[in-house]
Amino acid sequence: MKRIGMLTSGGDCQALNAAMRGVVKTLANSDEKVEIYGFLDGYKGLIYSKFCMLTSSDFSGILTKGGTILGTSRTPFKTIREPDENGLDKVEAMKQTYYKLQLDCLVILGGNGTHKTANLLRQEGLNVVTLPKTIDNDLWGTDMTFGFQSAVNIATDAIDCIHTTAASHGRVFIVEVMGHKVGWLTLNAGMASGADIILIPEIPYDIEKVVDKIEERDKNGSRFTIIAVAEGAISKQDAKLSKKDYKKKKEDSPYPSVSYEVAAEIQERTGREVRVTVPGHMQRGGSPCPYDRVFASRLGSEAGKMILDGKYGFMVGYKNREIVRVPLEDVAGKLKTVDPDATIVKEAKLLGICFGD
Repeated sequence: MKRIGMLTSGGDCQALNAAMRGVVKTLANSDEKVEIYGFLDGYKGLIYSKFCMLTSSDFSGILTKGGTILGTSRTPFKTIREPDENGLDKVEAMKQTYYKLQLDCLVILGGNGTHKTANLLRQEGLNVVTLPKTIDNDLWGTDMTFGFQSAVNIATDAIDCIHTTAASHGRVFIVEVMGHKVGWLTLNAGMASGADIILIPEIPYDIEKVVDKIEERDKNGSRFTIIAVAEGAISKQDAKLSKKDYKKKKEDSPYPSVSYEVAAEIQERTGREVRVTVPGHMQRGGSPCPYDRVFASRLGSEAGKMILDGKYGFMVGYKNREIVRVPLEDVAGKLKTVDPDATIVKEAKLLGICFGD
């Protein structure tokens, strides 16, 4: 008998359910008897011992369902060692829950912060297997994370819809795409939708270069310009500021986000009418796309196999089109960013896309 705990932590995304289903179906189709304990609302469920017993039937019919049937929440890694409001040692509480239920393994689905805590639990002696979830595709050790392709589809559709109204009115349109620290989602959605300008955190922009691109399009007879802006995009001037000064500038800014600041600067310099669209959490919602359904199922299946083989302390990743096992210590605390010199960026520039640099 194997007793498996499972939780989803951090922001939700498409294919979380598909990944969990892949794990459970693989275990259910083995000769091993298994008990599944689903912890509710992420690490909070493990800390406060809030869980439910699940059977394979609970994972039936959820392949196409977005979100997570276990619920999720954010438990910041930077405060994980701090006692809660009642003085509870959160790490010790998670360990006690694990041992009280006599678990053989924890299956943890999440992004960067989630993996830091998962690696901490591994260091504390717990058996852990993780799955890479995030629409940002910024986890180290894997070429792809599930949720990313679904979010690219949604962000692309949003920009596609903007094209017709932008062309009709001859306007500059900015579509703000999710991504505070990395620009994978904005880069891919921008390229897929034919955006003229793409601004991402890894390539600080010069607003004058952005304006030059808009004016160049005007001279060439294009009535409109589409700009895909990552929510964490930053200007060259702001990139020179210290973290403290930049944080203060953002707090004092009259603009709700960088997209509105870019819009105001373009209007001031060109006199053009600029509109901002923010798809927001739509990018994390809805059903997973077919790619993510297959991909998450494959990752989940490998996680199930690892549990049956007693191989713990790994994230199931994807490298060079193959499913791989990546040591958790190699993943935790690392961010996979867009290299400004990456071939995809160079190819985008060859297509005439401006990055403002």
